[in-house]
Amino acid sequence: MTALPEPPPAPVSAPLGPSLPPPRGSRAWTITLAVLLLAALAGLAFFLVQSIDAQRRLGELERRIDEQQRQIEDQDRTIREQQERVDEKEAFGAAMRALMGDAAALNGTVVGGVVPLADYAALAAEAWASRWDGDAMAAVIARAEEARASLDARRSAAEAEVAQNASGTAFETAIDELGGGFATSVLDDASATCGRPAYGCVSSDVPTVIHFDAAGNGQPYMTDWLRTGIAYHEFAHVLQFTHPEASEGVADSVFGGDYEVMADCFALTLLPGWTLDHTVWVSDFEYWEVSIGYGVACDAGQQQAIRDWYGALPLVVEPISQ
Repeated sequence: MTALPEPPPAPVSAPLGPSLPPPRGSRAWTITLAVLLLAALAGLAFFLVQSIDAQRRLGELERRIDEQQRQIEDQDRTIREQQERVDEKEAFGAAMRALMGDAAALNGTVVGGVVPLADYAALAAEAWASRWDGDAMAAVIARAEEARASLDARRSAAEAEVAQNASGTAFETAIDELGGGFATSVLDDASATCGRPAYGCVSSDVPTVIHFDAAGNGQPYMTDWLRTGIAYHEFAHVLQFTHPEASEGVADSVFGGDYEVMADCFALTLLPGWTLDHTVWVSDFEYWEVSIGYGVACDAGQQQAIRDWYGALPLVVEPISQ
């Protein structure tokens, strides 16, 4: 007899995959990493913020440094400019002192206009007004130096004039003594210059040049004494032209406006022994009766007026203040 097989065991339902317990600590690591990441991000953000702030502060510091540097440069420039102005003022002062020193050396000169003191005063005033303008000050200094050069050239010319007698006449000798070389004389056709017969003539166009008549100089009766008296008369005209205001007052109030009679009186007053009428002997038996002038001999009061007028004419150089 055959035995029956045992029935197979009942199937067991198994899970689709293994069911493993969750690993220990994985959640903690995840949180830790997240925290670290956040911390890193926060640190990076802080660093970025700090870097930006540092750059901002650095920029601000650089701006402050630049501003301070500009201020320092401005101050340096201001100091330099102030020093330049001081130097320019000192340079002008030196130029003016030299100019006025040369002018003062001509004190006593009676020919007017030799030293243009009004022009020098105007230079000083302009320098004061331009004391903060470098270019303007440089120009004023240059003009002061040019004025000195011009004055020195005129003085040198006067010295040369006195040192020689180009015409070889008593006319020129007298004029050099009276004018110190600042009035000159020429021997030419004075009658043509004057527009009428004359021994001498002075033109208002060039009042420091006296024209003596060559024809008159050659007359047989002409003597050095007559030449000297004629020179005094003509020099009076030089003074009248170069001191117009002072001369007009005397001419009008004392001589009735007659400048020729005033010039005659100048010669009569300042040339001892001079007269208007002369007897010139040319031999033991021959002589000339010569009248020089306009026939009016001035009185004592008029002569004193001439002395006062002439005594007020000499140049007096005084300091010029700014």
